[in-house]
Amino acid sequence: MKYGVFIFATDLAMDPVDLAVAAEDRGFESFWVPEHVHMPVDRETQFPRSEDGSLPDEYRRIHDPFVALGAAAGATSEIRLGTGICLVTEHEPIALAKQIASLDFISGGRFEFGIGAGWLAEEMEPLGVRFQDRWKVTEQRIAAMKEMWTQDEAEYHSEFVEIPRTYVIPKPKQDPHPPVLIGAGSKWARQRIVDWADGWLPNITAPGFIERGIQDIQSRAHEAGRDFDEISINVFNAQQDAIAEYERMGVDRCIFMLPPEGADVVIPELDRLAGLIA
Repeated sequence: MKYGVFIFATDLAMDPVDLAVAAEDRGFESFWVPEHVHMPVDRETQFPRSEDGSLPDEYRRIHDPFVALGAAAGATSEIRLGTGICLVTEHEPIALAKQIASLDFISGGRFEFGIGAGWLAEEMEPLGVRFQDRWKVTEQRIAAMKEMWTQDEAEYHSEFVEIPRTYVIPKPKQDPHPPVLIGAGSKWARQRIVDWADGWLPNITAPGFIERGIQDIQSRAHEAGRDFDEISINVFNAQQDAIAEYERMGVDRCIFMLPPEGADVVIPELDRLAGLIA
């Protein structure tokens, strides 16, 4: 099983480049950062992970993930670099395909494309996507990006994406493209994984939930005639006392969350986690 680390990379947290280097030096396989393009002041949607719906401050302060990971790529050589997660609903797909291909090429094929459709309607709607359309838009944009990553002359036409024949070069280093990992936990997400993604990246970490999800993906893959072994299972914000359980059930990667603090707090925690996985 592989081990990665995640941090809310903000202007107040440890520098993401320094952290990526420190994580690589300590033997971690991957380094992950999140995305929120902006954060509306006025919102009716409640934050789902707090009792009163209030939003932690770090959600308002996140660096652009592709800038952070691009800088980290230049300072490291082996550690994989992932979005946990990229909100595909908030990007024009031609520009996003170019960003990802460039990052993967420059990093030597180290990018992991963790994606989601988003939970905050007020965040995506000013960027042109209705909340009720978010997963249709995500699926079609991913399909269009795959065309741009794999075809010399790319073209894509659908309900929400219209791309005439065009060149998008360079292509990603990874063949055919970086892994697309869906960061959602629902039964619909598990079907989407089988239909068009490369792996599961849920942030619901209870071992029982993960095991049932793996069994469900396995069953859906069998029904669809897809090889389950081609689908990676990644636990986001993994429970440290459940590592043996995750390994038993066949999880491929555990990602541990680091506090969004300075190096004086983060490095001791990174050292402790390195000892845990040694």
